[in-house]
Amino acid sequence: MPELPEVETSRRGIEPHLLNQIVQKLVVRNPSLRWPVSNQLAQWVEGHPVKAVKRRAKYLKIEFEHGDLIVHLGMSGSLRIVTSDQAAAKHDHVDLCLSNGKALRFTDPRRFGFWLWSEQPEVDMLLSNLGPEPLTDAFNSDYIFQSSRGRKTAIKNFIMDNKVVVGVGNIYAAESLFKAGIHPKRAAGKISANRYEALVSEIKSVLKQAIEQGGTTLKDFTHSDGKPGYFKQELMVYGREGETCFQCGTTLKGIRQGQRATVYCPGCQT
Repeated sequence: MPELPEVETSRRGIEPHLLNQIVQKLVVRNPSLRWPVSNQLAQWVEGHPVKAVKRRAKYLKIEFEHGDLIVHLGMSGSLRIVTSDQAAAKHDHVDLCLSNGKALRFTDPRRFGFWLWSEQPEVDMLLSNLGPEPLTDAFNSDYIFQSSRGRKTAIKNFIMDNKVVVGVGNIYAAESLFKAGIHPKRAAGKISANRYEALVSEIKSVLKQAIEQGGTTLKDFTHSDGKPGYFKQELMVYGREGETCFQCGTTLKGIRQGQRATVYCPGCQT
């Protein structure tokens, strides 16, 4: 599933093509996504200019004067810019056709993504209880330390909780904990303020680096499949179970946490 850096790269890629353009037509070839595309969506967006393209957690917000179009990529979704008359392929489910002759095309083979309007009840359910963005000042060591007091949940699960902080998915949680030297199974409430300060710094650093790498991997959304490259070249632990730690030479171990694979270094993480 695309994580925050991949969604942010998508936002940056499509923004220049959408900003201040009027939506001339919404083409829905298959409305059966995670939630069905509303048959009213066309009347909400057609004839209106795009005022901003923003991101909240892993959701893209295409903003209009009278509301927002919320787009989620799901597990297999991608966005790219095409000409409005370009023939659609099998899994090209939605086009947002613009006044510049281009279209934002949504492709999703597994159909776990969605296109929702801001007034639909699902939007409130998704956005109302989200924690702070990890790259803002609101996410800091004091905040996370106070939020963790009394919490017995494992630190990796804690920082992946969108009510605590948004967008720290499995890959980036594992990498940040490694760089901060924190064992992924350690109870969140047992971690000191100093260690949280290091962890917050590493989360911000890892995410920023991943976004920068995504931006250089995918420079042009008009000539790509819309899928930013993951942070593969820089991974220290994720996906490396049984291999040697780059820092200390210890064999990396793998466990399951919350139905997700976790890899860590027994030598570097305590």
